[in-house]
Amino acid sequence: MKNAFQIVIIGGGTAGIMTAAQLLKANSKLDIAIVDPSDMHYYQPAWTLVGAGDFKLSKTARSMASVMPKGVKWIKDKATAIHAAENKVDTAENGSLTYDFLVVAPGLVMAPELIPGLKESLGKGVVCSNYTDPEHTWEVLRSFKGGNAIFTQPTTPIKCGGAPQKIAYLAADYLRKKNLLDKSEIIFATPGSVIFGVPEIRRTLMHVIDRYGIHFKPFYAPESIDHENRVITFKSVHPEENQCVVNEGNDIGEEMHGDMTIKMPYDMLHIAPPQQAPRFVRESDLVNVAGWLDVDINSLQHKKYSNVFGLGDVAALPTAKTGAAIRKQVPVVVGNLLSLINNKAASDSSYKGYSSCPLVTGYGKMTLAEFDYEGNFTPDPKLKQMLIKDSSREHWRLYMLKKYGLPYLYWNKMLKGQKV
Repeated sequence: MKNAFQIVIIGGGTAGIMTAAQLLKANSKLDIAIVDPSDMHYYQPAWTLVGAGDFKLSKTARSMASVMPKGVKWIKDKATAIHAAENKVDTAENGSLTYDFLVVAPGLVMAPELIPGLKESLGKGVVCSNYTDPEHTWEVLRSFKGGNAIFTQPTTPIKCGGAPQKIAYLAADYLRKKNLLDKSEIIFATPGSVIFGVPEIRRTLMHVIDRYGIHFKPFYAPESIDHENRVITFKSVHPEENQCVVNEGNDIGEEMHGDMTIKMPYDMLHIAPPQQAPRFVRESDLVNVAGWLDVDINSLQHKKYSNVFGLGDVAALPTAKTGAAIRKQVPVVVGNLLSLINNKAASDSSYKGYSSCPLVTGYGKMTLAEFDYEGNFTPDPKLKQMLIKDSSREHWRLYMLKKYGLPYLYWNKMLKGQKV
């Protein structure tokens, strides 16, 4: 088997496929290999709706072979190590591959072991996650008859940071429709200080929280899970001590232990597992101290190795890890790679942190958070063509965009190398 390539791309997810497709549109003679062991490629943004029974999981999956760009050599194998100083990638079954240029885009991996009790309980009984099995989330929600429904997220970066609260809103709306909301306590607990960082979006979401009567718990970091007794333990991460006050006789039955520990019973628990870069990335010399790929935040070029680029969820970028962010990152990486191939400088530093989070707030309701590195609200002017004047407010047309428009664009435009 050939083991030397002009460009090696690690990862056949959104970032890897889009990068290869756009490169080949620019120059069909490029010698590109994609390393990925997966049989299937998933459109994961729709898993939020799968978990609420409003989308079929089967419609989010296509074979990897069907989305692989023509002209790419697909190496169906796992990358096991990167030796950037030697321009070499090790694989599990196909030996070492050498490259002139490397694109690191393997995504991230779930790390439930970082929260004691989560690995043993995830996907069992009433502990669920749209990140791992959205169909199980829907099963748990349909079976829920009242009590504490807790939605939470870890202290690590996660893909689609808004997803844990989206399913909370959908669950609340589902319970409202089933006349169970009065028998339920919906809790959204987050290590963060606010419900969302963009002020325009935050105002809308606080109204949504009030509408459903959700208990919003900032500075709550999940610490452990007692699956047998259905109790989750949180640690207060408030910057000031003794700020987490729990009163006796509270509706959700939470208990304070010491100054920083809170225990809360649950009848349904939805959790985003802790997430991190794949081990072969973390163990390379390509990462920063936090274990994420250390690239320039504007050019996506590696800070140490100029022939290495990284994008998508694995990159150390101070913005949300979403497919929308990748949509804006890919053209920058492609342009810089083509420049280097043509013996020019990688001078494109135009990525300013754009990301987007479609925040579903109920069945048929959504607000669209678009923002940059500075947290500025940056709505797409094209939304006005959909008769949406203010995308920071809930709108049924935005929900239609989420359910129908974005999946169409993904499969038929983005993965085909078209710029959208």
